[in-house]
Amino acid sequence: MPVQPHRPARLAFHVFRGSEAVRRGVLTEHQLRSHAWLRLRHDVYGDARLDRDHTLACRGALARLPPGTVLAGPSAAYLHGVGHAAGFGDDVHVVTPAGERAGAQQRLRVHHVDLGPADVHEGDGLPRTTAARTAWDVGAWLKPVVAVPIIDALLSSGQVPEPALTELATRLDGRPGSRRAQAALALADAAAELPLESRLRVRLVLGGLPRPAVRQPLVLESGRVLRPHLCWPEHRVAVEIDGIRPAGDQRRVSSLAAAGWVVLHMAPARVRTEFPGVLAEVRAALLAAGWRR
Repeated sequence: MPVQPHRPARLAFHVFRGSEAVRRGVLTEHQLRSHAWLRLRHDVYGDARLDRDHTLACRGALARLPPGTVLAGPSAAYLHGVGHAAGFGDDVHVVTPAGERAGAQQRLRVHHVDLGPADVHEGDGLPRTTAARTAWDVGAWLKPVVAVPIIDALLSSGQVPEPALTELATRLDGRPGSRRAQAALALADAAAELPLESRLRVRLVLGGLPRPAVRQPLVLESGRVLRPHLCWPEHRVAVEIDGIRPAGDQRRVSSLAAAGWVVLHMAPARVRTEFPGVLAEVRAALLAAGWRR
């Protein structure tokens, strides 16, 4: 049988500073290099049995940062349940206390912004910005095509009440990035359910097309209610991304065509890699239906 690595109980499933563990005699430098431990950052290690997700990346980053550091932006969004906001290998975004220096680290983005007590959510040892402040910061820091899907997810989860966003818009108006944040929030839609759907909607709008409705209920003469991914009811044009809803639902939405709608079916791979062609096809359908720029 293979020899089991030395894994002290006090370090099991924990993230820790390697130099501290060696100094206290918990591990030797040789034991620290065993496959029991995963090196997360310089002098930061974790139990190799921990899930390699963005939570672990955040824990590793905080181990070398000053007390009072707050996770923010896409890192905070991930911790608020937006799984597509960040991965294990992505940068960790933080806000450090005023006057504190974080020091240069790879895969770390330090933002110098003012946070009030109402902007911070404490809990589980991973302090992060509140969902509302996270939505604002994501909009201010990231490109709209990246930011809006994250904001959509925060809105659809019910974690971001409209009054909280209104209060933030007033309080942070004029701060660096406020125009960008307001533009991203204006593009967001709580009805969106999937990041690919959100990205397509944003890219179509930024490409000069009118804003589509998201999963809007459409009642046909038969009484059937259909909810296409995107649609322009005034022009009776809809866009469906194939393969991201059950086949039965896909067929039902396709029945819009029998009711006189133009239904454009888009493969996910085409949405991701051939957007100019997608934009041209949707624009042509809207123009043919009477839309004028």
